[in-house]
Amino acid sequence: MKIYRLHKTQNLPISVNEAWDFLSDPKNLKTITPDYMGFNILSGADREMYAGQIIQYIVTPVLGIKTKWVTEITHCVDKHYFVDEQRFGPYALWHHKHFIKEIEGGVEMEDIIDYKVPFGFIGRLVHPILVKPKLEEIFSYRTQKLEELFGKY
Repeated sequence: MKIYRLHKTQNLPISVNEAWDFLSDPKNLKTITPDYMGFNILSGADREMYAGQIIQYIVTPVLGIKTKWVTEITHCVDKHYFVDEQRFGPYALWHHKHFIKEIEGGVEMEDIIDYKVPFGFIGRLVHPILVKPKLEEIFSYRTQKLEELFGKY
């Protein structure tokens, strides 16, 4: 079983409160997700983030194929970190840790995603061609959008 990791950090010239308020609101995911992904929240984004929260989305990650994605917020420490885990969706495993920490002049945001692709050997063959580049593209878009919204560090 191969588990992959994507690790990204970004510094922004905003306060921890501003970063937390934006990042912990699931409704803001649409803003920082490429339009072509057809991101749409179906349920679960109607209250402040908490451990145990279930959020259901529709996404169109590849080839126009709509996919239901269900995540659970498994850990949440106000203004420090939260973890979302896929309960149903396109990955065999999805565990995404979001950390926020104060640094001089702003915040450092860190994303650590551990994931496993489905379909065994075929999934592992497709990973470097399709999955990894797509995740890199999505997180590059996210970086760009956050800089547009909050400025460069």
